[in-house]
Amino acid sequence: MKFRPCIDIHNGKVKQIVGGSLKDAGDQAKENFVSGQDAAFYAELYKNAGLKGGHVILLNGKDSEYYEATRNQALKALKAYPGGLQIGGGVCPENAQDYLNAGASHVIVTSYVFKDGKLSWENLVKMEQAAGREHLVLDLSCRKKDDKYFIVTDRWQKFTDVPVTLEVMEELGSHCDEFLVHAVDVEGKANGIETELADLLSAYQKCPITYAGGVGSMKDIELLKLHGKGRLDVTVGSALDLFGGTIPFETLCCLQKI
Repeated sequence: MKFRPCIDIHNGKVKQIVGGSLKDAGDQAKENFVSGQDAAFYAELYKNAGLKGGHVILLNGKDSEYYEATRNQALKALKAYPGGLQIGGGVCPENAQDYLNAGASHVIVTSYVFKDGKLSWENLVKMEQAAGREHLVLDLSCRKKDDKYFIVTDRWQKFTDVPVTLEVMEELGSHCDEFLVHAVDVEGKANGIETELADLLSAYQKCPITYAGGVGSMKDIELLKLHGKGRLDVTVGSALDLFGGTIPFETLCCLQKI
């Protein structure tokens, strides 16, 4: 298990939000924390701590009046830590190489591949060709419906008909370098992890998986390590002291040595 840091950007500012509250209409989100620092500040911090594989997420859609401000913040982060961060949010074949050239180690993709509620193999192939498998992270962020986890797209607002299962991950894993999975229903609440989802994800062993959502304490980290069988990396947002929480950043940096 390794700690993967994050830089979530919404309306041009680094924030921590409640994931399920995000709405494109009016660029709304329930905020846990709004930083006075820019994205480059956090990128420098992660760089100096030797943390790799963190993700920068653009939380505004391309039609938003804040999109350019959000994108500019993301580019500042990539410039501050070239090769150390992944980027997601509106990534498609047309801009993937631009982000890689700007310093991203990987691009993170959901909505382009899971188009109109379905898995588009055609779009996945296009994305793989544009970025290269070794630079592609598939975001399988999900919410529970009818006792199953289904992938959600468009900033976690739309359900697809694609379940998160070992079989689906086996199919997709040959086309990407990593998976990123937000447990959206607990994202930003710092109120406990989705142990059932961690159990499910732990069965897949062919490429790295980063779990995000619900971590509120070091006990949750230990619980994730247990249910994830030590195979899942972890992102901590709202519970981190950098973002107004109580878990010390320095403590999580030590996870890199586990």
